[in-house]
Amino acid sequence: MPLVADTDLPAFERLRKQGQEILAPGRAQRQDIRELHIGLLNMMPDAALQATERQFLRLVGSSNRIAQFYVHPFTFAEIPRAADAQAHIDKYYSRFDDLKEQGLDALILSGANPAQSDITTEPFWPPLAEVVNWAKDNVCSVMCSCLATHAIVQLLWGFERYALPHKRWGVYSHRVTDQCHPLTANIDSRFDAPHSHVHEVNAQQFRDAGLIVLAEGAESGLHLGASPDGLRFVFFQGHPEYEAVSLLKEYKREVMRFIAGVRADYPPYPQNYFFDDARDVLDAFEKEMAACSGNFANLRPFPEPELAKTIDITWSDTGKAMVNNWLGLVYQVANKDRAKVFMDGVDPADPLGLVAGKSHVDKKPI
Repeated sequence: MPLVADTDLPAFERLRKQGQEILAPGRAQRQDIRELHIGLLNMMPDAALQATERQFLRLVGSSNRIAQFYVHPFTFAEIPRAADAQAHIDKYYSRFDDLKEQGLDALILSGANPAQSDITTEPFWPPLAEVVNWAKDNVCSVMCSCLATHAIVQLLWGFERYALPHKRWGVYSHRVTDQCHPLTANIDSRFDAPHSHVHEVNAQQFRDAGLIVLAEGAESGLHLGASPDGLRFVFFQGHPEYEAVSLLKEYKREVMRFIAGVRADYPPYPQNYFFDDARDVLDAFEKEMAACSGNFANLRPFPEPELAKTIDITWSDTGKAMVNNWLGLVYQVANKDRAKVFMDGVDPADPLGLVAGKSHVDKKPI
């Protein structure tokens, strides 16, 4: 499914240069193909704002080609922004009030970097609650990423995330726990996925609340789940949208925080991510840093370009397949009229027909 570049958002041009198919509006309007309009609530801080756009746009644009995707990024005024990030938002982002009026077929909620353990005290909590309470009645399906998953299960199902002894950080193996669900159709029974969080919810909490667990890992815990109806809310605790270097950039930020004296301990490696040549490069850099005895003025730059060449990506195909399945299901049950949510005859409480045991959707991707 090609993305439609209906604005001058820089992410479109960057993705085009990386081989992604991007349609100009004029070409899109000449094609007799159905549109799907997807909101992207981007709650990430300034440093990750545009990278998050690209990551989710890539996932959406890698899906099948039976529809044209219009992605509408938006965010909250309550999240503090530097001048350049705010200028980007002012130029390219939609207003939530306008999206409510126009309607959306689907909605993606990004993660965020909270400052507080209690996420209900974060400045984004009230506007997020407003978006979710509107979406649960007016959008076919909402896909939640990491912290958004934690927030929505607390808001709608009443159970809370908890702190981990150490940050869950790295690439982990997972198993599909329900291969008959259409969201996991044609997914390998075992697959990798990145995680990066210091709080989590677990699979047992999901099951106790009547939610569906679709994939989990022995080390990482819950990765993919869904609301009891199977579609209205889709939950990722991991990060299928991450690029190969996303964890590398996170690790570099932690090293820079250590050098700046913000972090007391030297950061441990993300698990199952740096191997062989990468470890050699990192060990050499750490030794050089230790030899500086706290005076880092002459320390060479962090070897990010050299490390990037050593990193393998082992999760993107599975992430794309899961999002492809999700959007294929939205395509099958969403009403073409965005003022309505579902096609005629679709039960809003059981849009896939799974609860009644009378599935009326194709389990294979469209």
